[in-house]
Amino acid sequence: MKPLTRSQLQSSNLCQNVGCRILLVLIIIVVSLDFTKSRALVKSLPGFNGDLPFTLETGYIGVGEYNAVQLFYYFVESEANPKSDPLMIWLTGGPGSSVLSAIIYEIGPFTFNYKNSTMEKQTLEINPYSWTKAANIIFLDQPAGAGFSYAKTPDAYITNDTFATMHAYQFIRKWFVDHPTFQNNQFYVGADSYAGIIAPMIVHEIYNANEVGEMPHINIKGYVLGNPGTDTLGEINSRVQYAHHMALLSDALYKRTKKDCHGEYLNIDPNNTPCINDLQDFHKCIDNISTAHILEPICDPSIYDLFRSFKSIEKASLNFWSLHQVQKSWCRDCNYLLIEPWANSKEVREALHIRKEFDDIEWVLWNVSLIFFIDQKPISYTHNVMNNIAYHQRLVHKKCRALVYSGDHDTTVPYLSTLNWIKSLNLSIIDGWRPWFVEEQIVGYTVKYSNHRYNLVFSTIKGAGHTAPEYKPKESLNMFTKWLSNEVL
Repeated sequence: MKPLTRSQLQSSNLCQNVGCRILLVLIIIVVSLDFTKSRALVKSLPGFNGDLPFTLETGYIGVGEYNAVQLFYYFVESEANPKSDPLMIWLTGGPGSSVLSAIIYEIGPFTFNYKNSTMEKQTLEINPYSWTKAANIIFLDQPAGAGFSYAKTPDAYITNDTFATMHAYQFIRKWFVDHPTFQNNQFYVGADSYAGIIAPMIVHEIYNANEVGEMPHINIKGYVLGNPGTDTLGEINSRVQYAHHMALLSDALYKRTKKDCHGEYLNIDPNNTPCINDLQDFHKCIDNISTAHILEPICDPSIYDLFRSFKSIEKASLNFWSLHQVQKSWCRDCNYLLIEPWANSKEVREALHIRKEFDDIEWVLWNVSLIFFIDQKPISYTHNVMNNIAYHQRLVHKKCRALVYSGDHDTTVPYLSTLNWIKSLNLSIIDGWRPWFVEEQIVGYTVKYSNHRYNLVFSTIKGAGHTAPEYKPKESLNMFTKWLSNEVL
């Protein structure tokens, strides 16, 4: 059933008394929140010894027209005080990456025990630096086609930033209807990487809905963004400056490139031969550098051939051969080899209560049909919001808190580009650039900005890459916990 529009409601002459109007309001809420849902508690997981020492719920919520998009979520209650601790929804990037990557490799309560795992049998262990130490977290697979989320029709897989925003917003409202005990908890929207595009748009939508009295009221307090996509062209252009800052380019090449290209390194005049030549020299300097973390080894393409072979070689020879190869040429992508066989096992799907409709669909860490490449035609996901700074500028006028952090060794979304768009918000600096510490060691640098009711904390995490908690879990948890508690970093 489609929800009624406001104009249809206003023109209705069905109710002429107060009692009837109240009934109509109740009907409106039920109709507008009509959805297909399912949820279940997960007591244990394959690979984990014993019952889970935290509360994990999984489920599906239908969104979009006729609930054609079925979004899958993992809800982990806070390990401290679920009733009073903040609640955060977490979105991961890509677009097309499964949020299970954030759970296992970044901020979730469990991860792989690599020493005791094989491709045939994966072992899980507790993550001592999970952000669920301080908050309740809803991890959402979005859009349809990411992780265990799916669509009921082929057309429903075709999406973009705007649709992804609205679907996530609808999900949040419906989730609260189904979990009324959390409606009074402080609520935050968290995201990293590409999801930084849609997160501020979702936050803006929630504030607007609250202001016009839409129900349920959401106790929104702000947002958390890690190495966030924000200004696509600005991020790409900042990579040259960042490479120079990190001593990947010589002073001479940087100055020459900046002069010849006029600070524009993406949309280049094809007749500007000096700029084209400069950029060729630039790419010779950085093309064999890991973009997610400039200090880590770039992955040998044979690693991916190795992974594909896991699906075809005999299990009897699998463990000895594969582990020897991985240990010989480790790169960060080797850590990701365990997740697909784990998530595709029948036992894991049953434990997570994955729907039967997904039986014939292979779970993948990154759905390449959704991932956006600026130089390629999109397959099913269109990047139609290239710059979302306007949404940040609107949020500046709300009673809102923001934490924006950057792993400072990331070239995908360099911290310099993030500082650039923060500067464009024209906020007052109330605590200037300074180091912050964990156990008396400098672990990054921070600045605090304000505009009356709006406050933004920017923090670097020293030595971290694109998904900062994956590289620096202890420091990241310390930052998040202090920020939630309004403590100074």
